Amino acid sequence: MSQEVKVPTLGESVTEATIGEWLKQPGDPIAVDEPIASLETDKVAVEVPSPIAGVMGQQKVAVGDTVEVGAVIATVEEGGAAAAPAKAAAPAPAPAAPASSDNETIEDTVPAQAKIHDPESTQTLSPAVRRAVLEHGVDPTQIKGTGKDGRLTKEDVIAAAEAKKGGSAAPAAAAASASAPAATATAPGRNEERVKMTRMRQTIAKRLKSAQDTAALLTTFNDCDMSAVIEAREKYKDVFAKKHDIKLGFMSFFAKAACLALKDIPSVNAQIDGEEIVYFDYVDISVAVSAPNGLVVPVVRDADKKGFAQIEKDIADFGKRARDGTLTMEDMKGGTFTISNGGVFGGLMSTPIINPPQSAVLGLHRIEDRPVVRNGEIVIRPMMYIALSYDHRLIDGREAVTALKTIKEAIEDPTRILIDL
Repeated sequence: MSQEVKVPTLGESVTEATIGEWLKQPGDPIAVDEPIASLETDKVAVEVPSPIAGVMGQQKVAVGDTVEVGAVIATVEEGGAAAAPAKAAAPAPAPAAPASSDNETIEDTVPAQAKIHDPESTQTLSPAVRRAVLEHGVDPTQIKGTGKDGRLTKEDVIAAAEAKKGGSAAPAAAAASASAPAATATAPGRNEERVKMTRMRQTIAKRLKSAQDTAALLTTFNDCDMSAVIEAREKYKDVFAKKHDIKLGFMSFFAKAACLALKDIPSVNAQIDGEEIVYFDYVDISVAVSAPNGLVVPVVRDADKKGFAQIEKDIADFGKRARDGTLTMEDMKGGTFTISNGGVFGGLMSTPIINPPQSAVLGLHRIEDRPVVRNGEIVIRPMMYIALSYDHRLIDGREAVTALKTIKEAIEDPTRILIDL
């Protein structure tokens, strides 16, 4: 007896999704509530659980297809007797144009014999992992995965390739050459690929373009001396970690500094709704986090009421769940202000774009030693450029500059955060 698997309710106002990845292939054994597929929505990836225990039946849609809430996407056969025949009779076909899991995709031109697909293996490789396997010429069955449920990540493949270089660089090159015979058919450096944008990437593109088209965007810059924060962090990091079981990072300092500025300059924490301005007496900070499918912005709620430790825990939890693909719609709902840290990627300066309907975003950048003048002398200090992009329809230049200056002063003298100054 077979049971239909339908697209579950995905969240408020979300009516459709894209098949991002099949986690189970026809004939695979399945436990009740075990995920069989991953759906990509506008904001998050959602796993579809099996309603019964049994074996995977028919996949009624392909990777990349758009499906509506309630649509039947697969069947599950009750019991386990059909596992072997199903595998032998109908090995799962490799999708023609798989959706990307981390903004990288396998070339459409890779021949079928070069694709990593073993009908007798239960290991499912994402497009990015599959591409890394082909590029580095490694055996995915010999690599221990560190991703969710033991699945391989691109980092696992790269690490295995690096380890392999030390002992057998030539065999690795030979394996890579053998696994991609089409490489000689095209001149080096002239390959092309055309892939469909993931649903999340499409949404990111639309929202960012909408922000540019709708808001009167302007960015003001400043720089801040990180000496005091670095000193405080170095002095208390061990006892902080021992007491709170979390590392003391820079983001909690900037979150608390931003709370000071937003309380002093309410318009920076406000939003335009039609012909009205909505002011909030709370601070919900959206923290930009890099996920495999793109940038997501989960919300640290009531950041103004939370201590450093809880903010650090919230951010660490969001980062982990973003990498695992387990963030929910509720995690990203709302938000009155955004902090985006491009410094972790080495960015020196940028003009971040606001996250509608919010009116401002704080951009952080890398810390580097620079010569500055202090008390008439040139000294070396760890400096960071900070940027505040804002909607000039709501926030005046004076308010934006004052808010950014308040953040700068709080970072350069963290005592201000303690005494609310």
